[in-house]
Parts: sequence; structure tokens; C-alpha cells
Amino acid sequence: MSFSLNNYLEELRPLINLDCGTLTVDGIDVVATTMAQKYLDLGWNVKRIDCGIAGTGLEVRNKPQADHIDVMLIGHMDTVFPVGTAAARPMTHDNERAYGPGVSDMKSGLLSVVYALRDLDPTALDALSICVCMNPDEEIGSLHSETWLKSVAVNAKHVLVAEAARADGSLVKARKGMARYRLSFHGKAAHAGNEPQNGRSAITEMAHWILAINTLTDFDSGTTLNAGVVSGGTGANIVPDFAEVVVDVRFWDNDEYAAVDAQIRTLTETPFVDGVTITVEREAHKPSMVPSPQTEVLMAQVEAVGKELGIDITWQAVGGGSDANLTAVLGIPTLDGLGPIGAGFHSADEWLDLASIEPRIRLLQQVLVKISQQ
Repeated sequence: MSFSLNNYLEELRPLINLDCGTLTVDGIDVVATTMAQKYLDLGWNVKRIDCGIAGTGLEVRNKPQADHIDVMLIGHMDTVFPVGTAAARPMTHDNERAYGPGVSDMKSGLLSVVYALRDLDPTALDALSICVCMNPDEEIGSLHSETWLKSVAVNAKHVLVAEAARADGSLVKARKGMARYRLSFHGKAAHAGNEPQNGRSAITEMAHWILAINTLTDFDSGTTLNAGVVSGGTGANIVPDFAEVVVDVRFWDNDEYAAVDAQIRTLTETPFVDGVTITVEREAHKPSMVPSPQTEVLMAQVEAVGKELGIDITWQAVGGGSDANLTAVLGIPTLDGLGPIGAGFHSADEWLDLASIEPRIRLLQQVLVKISQQ
């Protein structure tokens, strides 16, 4: 393939220089329209997917009539950054790195998939049924796109996710599962001076829960719970009738997480403070991604391609989740980190390694070729 870094960066720039944080649907729609046109120019079939309040998703296929998908490629169009970020720090680059909101998480991944498919060996392209899905809400756990993504993935033989490779170049073979809970406590207000005994403190109940939740953490197995956001009360002289805590859960073992979930729900049956009621809302959930024997076969293929290209393939297991978690739990061989190298995700220091862009596009291309030869 004939690759021009300058052309790539100029094609990347408009994807960076707009606000498209999750639920910023206008910006996400611009990304969707831009990416859709790139595939329409290739003659691929593009279907816009309504993801509710999250906005538009894209389902792109080279063989829309095929009843199976040989390779499903996934990427997300949203970032974590608020409106105004793109204007405050638009894309820049020096000789080694590019910078900007979403530059590696994951606009470069989206663009690299297009580059890989534009120049994919025609024999491989003809042999493969490929589907590219781009969703608008991965950064909040793909709440509004999960059902759609899974409905596509059930027909897929392999899933490749184009999130960034790690800073040391590693691809991702495993990701922790995650869940997020909003726990609400409803008590009874009373004057803290005149009749505190008539009140039922929602904050006291929440405090007991935070301590109880902390005991469920097991650092050895990797199951951790974090009470990260708390709120409640209206005045120091009022026994609080409402409090709320948001809890983040991370885990390697899906069965161990199921036990934690059951324990959290069981706690609602026996409040620590008599007269307080508790509601549990699970706002997000992604199962853990752990390599299966079939995934290890795919890993070996990637390693073989890396050897052919002179790229040393290494693997990491990481704590953050991605859409790879959703497909891996379905039993589909799934690998992640197939985008260019980057780091500093979710921060103002986010960067993209320029020297990695072309080699990682070639890696993705040759992995597709190898799959086509099976």
C-alpha cells in the first residue's frame, strides 16, 4: 500500500476537532456521516442504527446479503470530553506524536480500519464477509448499543476491536469486567434538634453500606468495589431522608461478580437502620474478557503475522473495559488493541504514536488475509 502520513493526519484532523463526547449527539452524527461517506466511497453497504439518546451507530458491510460474518471490526465514535474541549485543544502533532481529544481513543482506530480495508488484498476481500460496527456510547458502557452489537456479533466468527495498542505496543487479550450501581437510600426527615429520634437517616444507612461494600473487595482475585460518588442531605440540622452512592465494580471472574451482585441485592432486605429502604439500579455492566482456546488460536495467527512484518507482538491484560468484553462473553474469539499505539486516554495528555500508524494498518490487513486463508 502507498501510505502518506500527512494525508492520514489531515483525514484524522476533522475527527478530532469537534466535540463528540458521549451523548453529544450532534458531534457524533458528524463523525458518523464522515465515516459513512468513506465506506460509501468504497462501495460498501452502510446502515445507520438508531441508538436512542446516544445517537447514531453505523453498521457497514462489504457483503450485506451474507448470512454470516467472517470478521466483525468494532470501534466507537464517542469520547469522554465535554463540549468546548475541541476548541480549547485541537489536534496538534510534532515529529513523533499527535495530540488531541480522542486521538488514540479512538479516532485513529476508526480511521486505520478504513485504511486497512481500502487497500486490502482483493482476494482476501472477495473471500471475507466483513462487518464494521461503530457505536456512539462505548465510553458509558455501550448502554444504548449493546443489544445491537450483540445481535450482529452472534453471526460473527472473529471479532477485532480497533482500540489503541498500549504504550509499549502490546495488544489486548483480556479485559476486566465492570459494573456500575446507583444505590438510593430513602429514610425519614426530622428536626435534628427537636426530634432526631423520629428521623431515619439515609446517610447513616449509606455509610453502613459503603463499609459493607468495601468488605466485598478481593485484591487477590481482582474483584474490586469502589464507592466513588456520594450525595445526600439538605442541611446539617435535618435528619436526611435521602442519600445516594455510585459504586464501580471491576472483576476477572464473571461467576465471582455474579456472587457480588447477589450480595448487594440481598443487603437491601435487611437495612442497617430500621425504616430506611434501599433501591439498587445497575446502570452498566460488561462481562470480563478472558481468552478462550479459540481466542488463543487467533492470537497465534496475529503473532505469526507480526513475525512476518517484523513487529514483536506482546499481549496485556488490562483493567478497563471495551466492546470486546461484550463479544468475548458470547464465546466469539475476540482480540483488542488493533489500532495504532497510544496512551494518556481520557486525559489532556492523550497521544498517538505516529511511527506506529502504518505498521499497525499493515498488521490488521495481514491478519485479515490470514483469516481469509483458513
